[in-house]
Amino acid sequence: MKREELTRYLDKVLETGRFRDYCPNGLQVEGRPEVERVVAGVTATQALLDAAVARRADAILVHHGWFWRGEDGRVTGLRKARLQKLLANDLNLIAYHLPLDSHAELGNNAQLAKRFGWIAEDRFGEQDVGWLGCCEQPDPVAAIAERVGHALQRRPLLIGDGNRLVRRVGWCSGAAQDLFEEAIARGVDLYLSGEICEQTVHLARESGVAYLAAGHHASERYGVQALAAHLAERFGLSCEFVDIDNPV
Repeated sequence: MKREELTRYLDKVLETGRFRDYCPNGLQVEGRPEVERVVAGVTATQALLDAAVARRADAILVHHGWFWRGEDGRVTGLRKARLQKLLANDLNLIAYHLPLDSHAELGNNAQLAKRFGWIAEDRFGEQDVGWLGCCEQPDPVAAIAERVGHALQRRPLLIGDGNRLVRRVGWCSGAAQDLFEEAIARGVDLYLSGEICEQTVHLARESGVAYLAAGHHASERYGVQALAAHLAERFGLSCEFVDIDNPV
């Protein structure tokens, strides 16, 4: 498959033009023009690059790519090593950040809802990246936390009353603790994201709304997996997800 055909398709499906993001979405580093083998992962780390080279991949597809707003733009040290590995092996780096959080079927938030048994009903927050919905049946916070831990293979950090009955849920993968106050205003009983900060703990305690911090990496593994599986099914590409463990 031609690289341009692949990236055009992904840009269209993920509606990249709708988003004001913190990094470029789509093709970030150009490699060979033909793509047959794709290695997918959460973050374009050195370990993922090494895995892609070992698997003779033509492209790396990730959620967290490079060239973030506000970063030092100099290509030195670890940045040089990463880029050098990519260029020396003629690998394409393709990354989708907010578009992959938001997509209604393939996105991180859609995939979390599927795994947790949550029914999506609305969106909220800047650029509608946060999701609102309900549980298939009301359950105590502690029971939901246990299911989340089982689904993500990682115990979430629970702040709040484990006995509170949950009907309304808000969620957003990754570093989305800034959406918590708006989720409270929208009437949720529980909010889930990948991370939680110091001040958010107090907000959870004082509002009575429970907070589950499920892990940034753990909450963002499934969108890129779904996207890779979609590409394999639609175009017959060889797509392999490689999970570089991250406890955060």
